[in-house]
Amino acid sequence: MSFVPKGYVKCKTTEAFGKDNIPDLYSQRHFTRSGVYGQIHVLKGQVKFYGYESKLSEANRELILNVNETAISHPEYWHKIEPISDDALFEIHFYCRPEVLGLTKP
Repeated sequence: MSFVPKGYVKCKTTEAFGKDNIPDLYSQRHFTRSGVYGQIHVLKGQVKFYGYESKLSEANRELILNVNETAISHPEYWHKIEPISDDALFEIHFYCRPEVLGLTKP
């Protein structure tokens, strides 16, 4: 199981997405930027999370997530998200270091 490291804070949460409104960005292979962790949280139905070693590799990780389950995408990790049930609904929470948000003094 993977966790967001201690000391990171939630810096953004997306709206809820499902089969009818998932942005292409999330349904196609992409990566989370350096220093940012993404947490996919399933609100309803089932979602499939695919992980990749590189932009061009085959999926080396596939997780089916159910209601109230989460998956973590580490910084610069290639992945995509696929709603697999008609009622699937999920949101993504992004976590970063507090200094990125200006919450600590330099």
